Amino acid sequence: MIDFEKFSKFSKAGPRYTSYPTAPEFNESFDIDKYIQKLENADKSRPLSLYFHIPFCRSACYFCGCNVVYTSKEDKKERYIKYLRDELEILSKHLDTKREVIQIHFGGGTPTFLSAIQLKKVIVIIKSHFKNISKDVEISCEIDPRYFNNEQLKVLVEGGFNRFSFGVQDFNPKVQEAVHRIQSFEDSKRVIENSRKSGIKSVNIDLIYGLPFQSLETFKETLAYVKELNPDRLAVFNYAHVPWMKKTMRKIDETTLPTPSEKLKIMQYTIDYLTTTGYKTVGMDHFAKPEDELFLAIQKGELHRNFQGYTTKGGADLIGIGLTSIGEGNDYYVQNYKDMNLYESAIDAGKLPVFRGIQLSNDDLIRKAVIMEIMANFKLDIKRVENRFNIDFFEYFKDDINDLNEFEDLVKISKNKIEVNPTGTLLIRNIAMPFDSYLKRTPENKRKFSKTV
Repeated sequence: MIDFEKFSKFSKAGPRYTSYPTAPEFNESFDIDKYIQKLENADKSRPLSLYFHIPFCRSACYFCGCNVVYTSKEDKKERYIKYLRDELEILSKHLDTKREVIQIHFGGGTPTFLSAIQLKKVIVIIKSHFKNISKDVEISCEIDPRYFNNEQLKVLVEGGFNRFSFGVQDFNPKVQEAVHRIQSFEDSKRVIENSRKSGIKSVNIDLIYGLPFQSLETFKETLAYVKELNPDRLAVFNYAHVPWMKKTMRKIDETTLPTPSEKLKIMQYTIDYLTTTGYKTVGMDHFAKPEDELFLAIQKGELHRNFQGYTTKGGADLIGIGLTSIGEGNDYYVQNYKDMNLYESAIDAGKLPVFRGIQLSNDDLIRKAVIMEIMANFKLDIKRVENRFNIDFFEYFKDDINDLNEFEDLVKISKNKIEVNPTGTLLIRNIAMPFDSYLKRTPENKRKFSKTV
């Protein structure tokens, strides 16, 4: 049995580690010239993963931490599509677009807030610039079931999309009202069933725990509904309450948020429930059926983590396109402007809309490898790290290993491996944090992250 009250002491500000170093470490000294140099000198044998940010939403979901533009005006969406095309034109001068594309992802915002005609325009623009799309390409789209019709579905299927991720979050009416997102089970079921009938092979559902008025009992009901939808994958995220970053989160009454102890109970029940109904745990907050390639990647030690979560598409350069998009190369991260006016002005001047980034040091690369493997696989092959970077692991990380002592019942450290037990996976962010050298330089009360529990 887990002492959830005792576990609550681990609730502290900490990264989700979709990158290392994390986004607060990005800086403007990594500028457009450095990014262009990276693009032009890139290893052309490395494949490409393309991320397109579609920032538009009709209204605010109060829990959302994404970069969003609220609008109902068609001209704003049409204007944005034009700038996506222009950005790709500039990008193609510096990036070898003949490199193989193995992954394309539409994120948001609400990508399906674009009409069927607008979605088709974006797809045509992409395929006019990138001709070498792998026959095994993964093409995915985040979908809000409230804004998804059969015409949009047809366009995406004809465009080669094969994975859909449906935002659900919670089916409880009181929770939905509190976060300003009313979405019936029937609507979600209809669009998911239509997608499967149209040939979409992989369906993911996003849930969030830690929302206002949630409890273990209400979340049990949501999971029962989800079981009926029978997704291939599930992402069950810990709500990141960061009202100092997102003004819409200030509309949430913090007294209605579940306690860390209650959140841990919800997550533990979710793990138990899903693993007894046919799913396997994948990384920190994902679940997949045993035949899904995400779980198969764990078996091979080939699961990777990036800004889209967990993926099997490692070894690719991630190219971020659109407002606020983040790209990732072998030894750098880069981010586009977050402000629409600055984004457009850069493109109007014939420049890539690069805002900031970071060049990774050798120490960053070593720590990134360690943190990402722990986050993805709940274990670390020490010998593989030593051989790859030519280091003595226990000497290099002697102070960090000592910091793991507070997790002594949850983490097993041997000569060749670090292994996190099933209970420890509830605190995987905490367990990764001792290897983060940037955190050690930042006082805990200055860390601008959501709580780990």
